[in-house]
Amino acid sequence: MTRIDPTPDFESRHLGPSSRSVEAMLQVLEYKSVEALVEDVVPESIYFRDALALPAPLSEADFLERLRSTLSKNQVHRSFIGMGYSDTHTPGVILRNIMENPGWYTQYTPYQAEIAQGRLQALLNFQTMVIDLTGLPIANASLLDEGTAAAEAMHLAQGASKGSANKFFVSELCHPQTIDVIRTRAWPLGIDVEVGDHSSFELTEDV
Repeated sequence: MTRIDPTPDFESRHLGPSSRSVEAMLQVLEYKSVEALVEDVVPESIYFRDALALPAPLSEADFLERLRSTLSKNQVHRSFIGMGYSDTHTPGVILRNIMENPGWYTQYTPYQAEIAQGRLQALLNFQTMVIDLTGLPIANASLLDEGTAAAEAMHLAQGASKGSANKFFVSELCHPQTIDVIRTRAWPLGIDVEVGDHSSFELTEDV
């Protein structure tokens, strides 16, 4: 029976390929070591040769203790839903056949390249509905939150503008976080954001 050596440092069990896999890949690439491969592939201008100032690896037990200590510093606060949230009722037939239907979603998150086909179908339906309602030849897909959607609308308006207008007006009735996202997005684009009363605002050539 082969003796099982203790492995207190567990990063090698979870990060990166095994030594056998590394050797097999090096043989295919005809390199004797990973260092030789790096020397031949990484450009000298970005090659960092100094050793990284990293602490010694922790054992699994020590890591879990460190993790528990860090998590214990979290503060749990009550969240008050609002500022963009609208209470709605979803009919049971839609809830059962769409929202709770596994055919409309997968284990993948929407951020991954393997985007769920059910989500793609929902976005296509949304775009088609917007085109039908507005009569536009094309419509963008919905974004995940109001602030991001507003900021992208500002950027789209800037790109579609044929003049030299560089000011974007936002109603003061918009939610504060929406205005903040617009301002944050406007800064690198060089757009001047003006917040005010939309009922008395006068549109000029620079807006």
